[in-house]
Amino acid sequence: MRTATFALFAGIAYLSVGLLGLIPEALVPPPGGAPATRVTALYGYLLGLFPVNALHSAVHLAVGVWGVVAWQADHIGHRVRSPRTFARAVALVFGALALLGLFPGLNTFFGLLPIHGHDVWLHAGTALIAAYFGWRPMVEVERRRLETPDRREHPEPVAHERRHGHGDRRIPASEV
Repeated sequence: MRTATFALFAGIAYLSVGLLGLIPEALVPPPGGAPATRVTALYGYLLGLFPVNALHSAVHLAVGVWGVVAWQADHIGHRVRSPRTFARAVALVFGALALLGLFPGLNTFFGLLPIHGHDVWLHAGTALIAAYFGWRPMVEVERRRLETPDRREHPEPVAHERRHGHGDRRIPASEV
C-alpha cells in the first residue's frame, strides 16, 4: 500500500469517527468513575468504548480532513502537504496522546480531551501504523512519482496555426 493510500484511509476513518462523535445517539454516558473534563459538550463513550467530547470529535475531523488533503496533494504533486508528512505527524502526535493517556493526571489532556481507556490502545495502534508509512523506505512507485517531472510544468513552445487561430502541436515552434 502506498503512503497516499494510507493517508486516504486514515482520513476517511477519522472523518467518520469525528462525525459519529457528534451524534448524541452514538454516545453512551460516561460511567461514574470516568475522569472529569472541562469540555462537557457531547461527552460520552463512542459506541460504549471510546471516550470523546465535542473537542475530541473536532480533532478527529481535522485529522480526517488533513488525511484526505494529503492524499489529494500526492495526486497533484504538492510536497508540502505530502502523505509522508501527514503520516509522520500522526505518528508523533498520536504516540504522544497514547502516552499521556496512560497517566492519571494527564489522561484528559489538561481537562480538554478524554484520552483514557480504549483510546490509549487505539491511538498507539494508529501511531504505529502511521510510523510505518511515514518512515519506511519509499516504494518504487512513490520514488518514481517524485523523480519524474510533470510534463505540464514546462510546456513546449507551439507554433501558431493561422487558419484556426490556435497552436498546432504537430509543428514545433523552432521550424516556423
